[in-house]
Parts: sequence; structure tokens; C-alpha cells
Amino acid sequence: MLLEIKHLYKKYSKKANYAIEDINIVGAPGEIIGILGHNGAGKSTTIKCVTGMHPYEEGSITIAGHDLATDPINAKKNFGYVSDEYTLFEKMTGFEFINFMADVYKVRRRDRKERIKKFQSMLALGDSIYKPISSYSHGMKQKVSFMGALIHDPKVFILDEPMVGLDPHTSNQVKNFFREHSSRGNLVIFSSHNLDVVEKMCDRVYIIDQGQILQELDMAVFKSIGGDLESYFLSMTQRVAKA
Repeated sequence: MLLEIKHLYKKYSKKANYAIEDINIVGAPGEIIGILGHNGAGKSTTIKCVTGMHPYEEGSITIAGHDLATDPINAKKNFGYVSDEYTLFEKMTGFEFINFMADVYKVRRRDRKERIKKFQSMLALGDSIYKPISSYSHGMKQKVSFMGALIHDPKVFILDEPMVGLDPHTSNQVKNFFREHSSRGNLVIFSSHNLDVVEKMCDRVYIIDQGQILQELDMAVFKSIGGDLESYFLSMTQRVAKA
């Protein structure tokens, strides 16, 4: 497995209730996995624990065979992360930012040149990559964030609400981007409350609500029996809310 989250617990203060409880998620090479839930369900907390941004009280996180707690450097070398509130160096050009990220991950010049060319074509950036980031639209900034996160060709690509604010054309490019990355034996895992994107993109889906995983769905099996993700999701989360 490229990602293993076992019995993960997180709270934001000693007296607070757990923000997430007993979270168990696995991700294999070639998969696209969705974490689906309402706002405040625990999706972003889970993602931020996986990326090392938040400490956690109990459990373990292993990324490409490296335990995040005991081997954080090697664990972090094996993933790329794009947050829902990405921050870029806006005085840089897109090209300068991507090269900066390549320097951080010690990517060889030859490799970064080939990857930038490939990403530039796949995401239709064109010559805009040489313009200041401050002049970019939301979609352009998102694309550059993806390129910066993937310039070291990580085995695991982690995203928090990646489609928010994107126009349909850019959203389609991003989906193709995900498929290409996973097709090379990598893992893509993202949190979302966008049911349509999750249903169309994901191999497996984890439904999370009130900090707990309610259900893991194999989407091929779910679709084969005529499952409707929106109806199923609403019935699961409404039942919990009434309990």
C-alpha cells in the first residue's frame, strides 16, 4: 500500500471532543480515492494529519512504507500536497515557483525540464507560466500549485477540495491530470463534498461524518448494483444526524 492510516484520533485541545475518531484508510498504487463529507465532517483534519500539518493523539500514518511519526522526512518526500487555501509566492512567475519547488525536492535539471514541459502541455498553461503569479486567475494558480506539488514525481498526491472555484474546462483538465498520475502506479487521494466529481473519478470512497468513517465504498461494485452516490450519502449522513 502507498498509504495506510490506522486508528487515527485527533483533538484540538485536551478538553475538546475528538475531531476525528478511529480513522482507517488505505490506498494502493493506481487508485484514486475520495474522502466525502459535509463541511466540518473531518475531511480536512484527516488530510492535515496525513501531511504532517497537524499532530495526532493516537494511530499511525504510513506513506510509501515510511512512518510519518518516526521517519517524517522520507514520508514527506513521497507525497505532494495541494491545500484548499494554497499560498503561492505571487511576485514569482509560475516558472520560478515550480523551479523553487524542484530545488526544495532536489529534482535534477533534466528531470524538471521534462516534467515542466509535460505539465505545461497537459494543463494548457502556455506562455502564461512565465508571467507573475499575481496576474493569474484562480484556475491558473491551482494549476501551478499542482505542478509545484508534483515536480518531484511523488508516489502519493494529496489534495483538499481541489475543484473549488474551477471553471468546467479547468476542472476537466485537472481530472485528466489525476487519471494520468494514477495510471502510472501512483495514488491520488482527495477530500471533497462534490458528489459528482467523487462518483465519476474515484475507485473507492470513504464517507466521513462527525469525525468518523461511516462507510467505505468500492465504486465499481457500487455502480454495478445501480447505486446512486448522492442518495446513499444523504441517507447515511441524515441517519447519523438523527441518531
